Amino acid sequence: MKINQITTTPYADQKPGTSGLRKKVTSFQQQHYLENFVQSIFTVATGLKGGLLILGGDGRYYNTQAIQTILKMAAANGVKKVMVGEQGLLSTPAVSHLIRKYKAAGGIILSASHNPGGPDGDFGIKFNIENGGPAPTGFTDAVYDRSKSLDEYLITETEDILLDRQHTCHIGEMQIDVIDSVYDYANLMEQLFDFDKIKTLFTSGLLTMCFDAMHAITGPYAKEIFEKRLSANIEAVINGIPREDFGGGHPDPNLAHAKELVARLNAGPTAPDFGAASDGDGDRNMILGKNFFVNPSDSLAIMAANAHLLPGYQQGICGVARSLPTSRAVDKVAEIMGIDCYETPTGWKYFGNLLDDKRITLCGEESFGSGSDHIREKDGLWAVLFWLNMIAVKEQSVEEITRSHWARFGRHYYTRHDYEAINSETAEALIQNLREISTKLAGTEHSGYKVKLCDDFSYTDPVDNSFTEHQGVRIVFEDESRIIYRLSGTGTEGATLRVYIEKYVTDPELHDLPTQTALAELINIANTIAEIKTRCNRDAPDVIT
Repeated sequence: MKINQITTTPYADQKPGTSGLRKKVTSFQQQHYLENFVQSIFTVATGLKGGLLILGGDGRYYNTQAIQTILKMAAANGVKKVMVGEQGLLSTPAVSHLIRKYKAAGGIILSASHNPGGPDGDFGIKFNIENGGPAPTGFTDAVYDRSKSLDEYLITETEDILLDRQHTCHIGEMQIDVIDSVYDYANLMEQLFDFDKIKTLFTSGLLTMCFDAMHAITGPYAKEIFEKRLSANIEAVINGIPREDFGGGHPDPNLAHAKELVARLNAGPTAPDFGAASDGDGDRNMILGKNFFVNPSDSLAIMAANAHLLPGYQQGICGVARSLPTSRAVDKVAEIMGIDCYETPTGWKYFGNLLDDKRITLCGEESFGSGSDHIREKDGLWAVLFWLNMIAVKEQSVEEITRSHWARFGRHYYTRHDYEAINSETAEALIQNLREISTKLAGTEHSGYKVKLCDDFSYTDPVDNSFTEHQGVRIVFEDESRIIYRLSGTGTEGATLRVYIEKYVTDPELHDLPTQTALAELINIANTIAEIKTRCNRDAPDVIT
């Protein structure tokens, strides 16, 4: 095996965000760009030398080329063994499970999650540590620091590895196992949920479903689980073949982008009973009933309230966690159940310590992500199966389950307004202004809403005492309504300003208002306080969820 030491120069823009390094494909195609970042990972992740690496991606454009490069660099950097998904495909939840099951030193995931793909689209790379979760800030900061001074990388000189079939081969002393991408993950799901009970729903004709894989990674997983193992109805899975450009679509499972699925669930008497979708790398989910949408914050709360009904969680849950922008619906459940509820910054890595320390069982984010202690990532298909198992046990529809939950715990009307591709300096100035005025807002009244608290959210991890600040400006009103402002870390162009608005209503007579109507006053307050129109020259958000 010949190892080449390639001279390189650093790139200044390789600082990972909340979910790794995401850039345009053309950025990664620059000379040495991918190699520099990968070498920085291998240098910092010292456990990989002599250890096992899990490797795969969501199948987007540049996935297979990047895998070949990483395999050659892994061998040069002393990795003992690599397990890579057949055709280079592995969902993010599957990678997390494989790391944990086979006690790997870590995993490299190639994905830009819900961002568009194709030659002109986005690409991403992130490292998951040995617990199966995203690398913590200390690790990603170290990778970034290394990338700024890198002057060479190591790579073997060898032919590409065949990825189109399962087999074992070697690069020098490093063993490569090309594995079934789906098998281990599907088996894990079968341990957590009552597949026999769910299957009866389909075989007896009591339920029909439609799952939109959005031409992304979950297609093969959905076909194996829903069609083969659960005998779901014909056309239970749509857009099930992964495409490098996601079929020209935007693999983000929300009402704006999963239009085909939404149309099917709104088709009147012929509509499926249950609908769901997942994103590019399989870690997000959207849940629908007939002409009925379950917002992700409610979904988390409903799962927490009903987890004890399912095989994998019959002993109950020890605690729950949610990100700052996620509605406080799950807080109400935790309060009544007498368990702890943690509020964290946005980013799944903040749940890792809580899960490892057995402080929580379920966790979730408003951005269509939910999960549990079975892995250390959010998990789209897990959430879909959770809902199917609930439907089978409770013998209720999606809408009936949700309305029953509201009647017991109250309803949190909730919306997120995204203002995309804003000039970065403009967006930063808006947030900075909010930070400056936050100390003056407490006690002020806006259209009848009195501010109880306003601050720039910070978080001290209760397990390792690490401190994170500047995670979003929050305004909490005396009636428990909230407005949150933060800039997203998942985009690749400009900045995305996200505004989260919620209102808590206990009266069942007021649970049937359209969401935007119920929140109209608060939406106006949010726009006025932040001066969005004047500062950003935007009359309306680009996306409303």
